[in-house]
Amino acid sequence: MGASSDPTQDGSDEQQKRSEIYTYEAPWHIYAMNWSVRRDKKYRLAIASLLEQYPNRVEIVQLDDSNGEIRSDPNLSFEHPYPPTKAIFIPDKDCHRPDLLATSSDFLRVWRIADTDAESSPRAVELKSLLNGNKNSEYCGPLTSFDWNEAEPRRIGTSSIDTTCTIWDIEKETVDTQLIAHDKEVYDIAWGGVGVFASVSADGSVRVFDLRDKEHSTIIYESSEPDTPLVRLGWNKQDPRYMATIIMDSAKVVVLDIRFPTLPVVELQRHQASVNAIAWAPHSSCHICTAGDDSQALIWDLSSMGQPVEGGLDPILAYTAGAEIEQLQWSSSQPDWVAIAFSTKLQILRV
Repeated sequence: MGASSDPTQDGSDEQQKRSEIYTYEAPWHIYAMNWSVRRDKKYRLAIASLLEQYPNRVEIVQLDDSNGEIRSDPNLSFEHPYPPTKAIFIPDKDCHRPDLLATSSDFLRVWRIADTDAESSPRAVELKSLLNGNKNSEYCGPLTSFDWNEAEPRRIGTSSIDTTCTIWDIEKETVDTQLIAHDKEVYDIAWGGVGVFASVSADGSVRVFDLRDKEHSTIIYESSEPDTPLVRLGWNKQDPRYMATIIMDSAKVVVLDIRFPTLPVVELQRHQASVNAIAWAPHSSCHICTAGDDSQALIWDLSSMGQPVEGGLDPILAYTAGAEIEQLQWSSSQPDWVAIAFSTKLQILRV
């Protein structure tokens, strides 16, 4: 991935391994995308369409590493109402639970994937739950995002343009908690542990909530200019003191230390256009990947983030895609693979 390497190593197996990039072309523009984490489903991803119409599509694709082809399984492709704003496979590495995929758009939906060749049940995807957080109406404010709690997989938290965050118990199909989280639209939500989550909003703030004390939240950061929405949030799973957020239409990524609210610990400023996606490394507490409208995916080493770096921090790796990168996911079960989506293409890159 754009790494400069020792020329004496050229041609070695290691060098060839490092240049692995696999591409899949979808029949439509890709927006939502996610890695499966199940041990028995390596190199499997879900991708979803961004079509300006009611019927959209979700496909489940898998890399066949014997021939390097990413293939879609037509039995596991299904229609979806509106473009999903996010898709996440159940965080169940050890395959103890049913194989589920959740998506957010007008509602939160949980889909069951029957991905076996058993004669009794053909391979298919079926809707398991449709979860509406608005008790007073069959309509609800569109969901901007959601996050599936890895420590407690029965819990999913959603964020909505109606200023709320809703915590679901998907096993009981009931709302655990719904709270007004911000003054304006909530654009993203991330879990930081069993009962703790954070959200970002059009009101320009990052807020942290603890389900044991629902009346209060802690403002970790507010954007310096008024009316500057924060659109994405990534919480560092390896070191929960750190989170990162993106400002709408901004080329910088703000990294925060929750012990020192209001002041960014570092700002990453090497993108040439708006940043669209961030992903912390699943296996290292000090690496993060960012991607944006400059068609670049950048990996940063933040191990020195406490000390000021003259001229600002530079990324350690850079990859240039064929168009603006809208989506980025780092595989938690295979941490040397990052997936990006741009235009109609899905690419998986060995990092």
